Amino acid sequence: MLTEKKYISILASLPDKPGVYEFVDLYGKIIYIGKARNLKKRVSSYFAKNQSGKTTVMLKKASDIRHIVVDNESDALLLENNLIKRYQPTYNILLKDDKTFPWICVKNERFPRVFSTRNVVRDGSLYFGPYTSAMMVKTLLTLVRQLFKLRTCNLNLTAENIAAGKFKPCLEYYIGNCKAPCVGWQTEEDYNESIVQIKEILRGNLITVTEHLKEQMKEFSTRLGFEEAQMMKDKIDILTRYRSRSAVVSNTIRDVDVFAFTQDGTRCYVNYLKVVEGAVAQTFTLDMRSKLDEDRETLLGFAITEVRTRFSSDSSEIIVPFKPDFQLIKVKYTIPKMGEKLKLLELAERNALYYRLEQRKKLLEHRPEARTGKNLEKVKNDLHMPDLPVHIECFDNSNIMGANPVAACVVFRNGKPSKKDYRHFNIKTVTGPDDFSSMEEVIYRRYKRLIEEGKQVPQLVIVDGGKGQLASAMKSIDKLNLRDRITIIGIAKRLEEIYFPGDSVPIYLDKNSYSLKLIQQIRNEAHRFGINFHRDKRSSGMTRSELDNIKGIGPKTKEILLKNFDSLEKIKETPGDTLEKLIGGSKAAIVIRYLKN
Repeated sequence: MLTEKKYISILASLPDKPGVYEFVDLYGKIIYIGKARNLKKRVSSYFAKNQSGKTTVMLKKASDIRHIVVDNESDALLLENNLIKRYQPTYNILLKDDKTFPWICVKNERFPRVFSTRNVVRDGSLYFGPYTSAMMVKTLLTLVRQLFKLRTCNLNLTAENIAAGKFKPCLEYYIGNCKAPCVGWQTEEDYNESIVQIKEILRGNLITVTEHLKEQMKEFSTRLGFEEAQMMKDKIDILTRYRSRSAVVSNTIRDVDVFAFTQDGTRCYVNYLKVVEGAVAQTFTLDMRSKLDEDRETLLGFAITEVRTRFSSDSSEIIVPFKPDFQLIKVKYTIPKMGEKLKLLELAERNALYYRLEQRKKLLEHRPEARTGKNLEKVKNDLHMPDLPVHIECFDNSNIMGANPVAACVVFRNGKPSKKDYRHFNIKTVTGPDDFSSMEEVIYRRYKRLIEEGKQVPQLVIVDGGKGQLASAMKSIDKLNLRDRITIIGIAKRLEEIYFPGDSVPIYLDKNSYSLKLIQQIRNEAHRFGINFHRDKRSSGMTRSELDNIKGIGPKTKEILLKNFDSLEKIKETPGDTLEKLIGGSKAAIVIRYLKN
């Protein structure tokens, strides 16, 4: 933590100039980066007044303050932005990762390729974006390929490789999509002229490109190159049609950036509209998270710097809802009160609000309870149920040749196991291996008890088995008058067929569907639970001994005898005084009497 003596010393060394300051912790790690018109005044404000809880925590962790002096406020804003992205300090504004958004890349190479990508590689290539709509990227690339013949291959087109004749024209050349620079049939100068026009299009400067094409058309016409002039005219028509589909918002506003701001707790959304020649050429929403309760002016200033840097914008006018905390050089901030500029700002505000609502909706959809409801709705629709299956039960029988017959009932609530509600059943009225009668007994006992106790019956009952088990279960359901209150199905293991009462033809659910996977999970859980119970019961039967039949001999005495003697024969052969020492005189007499009889 900064001592009073140390921060007084630091403040004394700070200049009254614009710059960037850094709070550094004990280990030399930068924990916060800020900008200032006046470094001395801004840094001293942290120690001169009460701060928010988060800022107080940050100050306690700081052990030093460093600073960088710059020439003006604009440079401070840019430097702060770059340093935050480089060091990602703990307490700075957090930008949502935009790696999933598509970009259009103009590759840094001879005869540059133009393509879409989601990975930005810092190799000197020029990236336009990010675009929130993949369709927008596709539309722009389609426009570029209609206007210009570019290569799509990834060959290394160095002058040496082309001169050595290492390459041959591919299909793209023969169908008219490329001029084959790989074999020297297109000069680098001609190719790069197309790239210059493409960059202008991607920046939204369609009129500049159109004027250039018109000049070329006139030049070709003057030289009687009517075919080439017609090609230029076709390109102009394509650009005109594309611009007519763009959102033309004004005939008087030429080149402005529009920023709208909305906040939802610590989440902030800034929508950006780039207006070129009266049409919206680019739109993007920046998603930020406030860490130190920054005011909205600071957040908007940070967003403007970030977005203008990303999109290489140099518009001299920025339309904003309120003035940000920093003034950019040669940039005019406009806060409109009426007219077309106000309509532009309202459009950006609607975009920001829609984005905010969309993010909130996504957040709600990703909550477990929302996913559960959505998934259970799928089960309801797939099984044609009247109600949402929030309570599901599944039954499974288990026996070996009729020995130790048991059944298991597992309960799922909201798609998750409710193990406290699991139940075991010992089959009481059925003798021998009769799965159908066992299922009928268990279903009747389970739901008769729930009715008597006034408890809610499930919306869905799953029977592990086919038509026979399902028909037996329905006998009990009908006896209890539950047919209209419960949906009951049977699942046959071989092909995972789903049977409904009274229908001999099964249905087959999609093997990748949530409904089938949930039914399989519940069936397998019932099988596991039943098998474990049957195994335990079988094991206890196998560990029974003749000693269990002797009245007056309890588990402790039985355990002592079994530890010391391997069989009843050895106990019979043991002298009475030895038994007395082990289990006492009275119990020894009971054992000896029983064995003699």
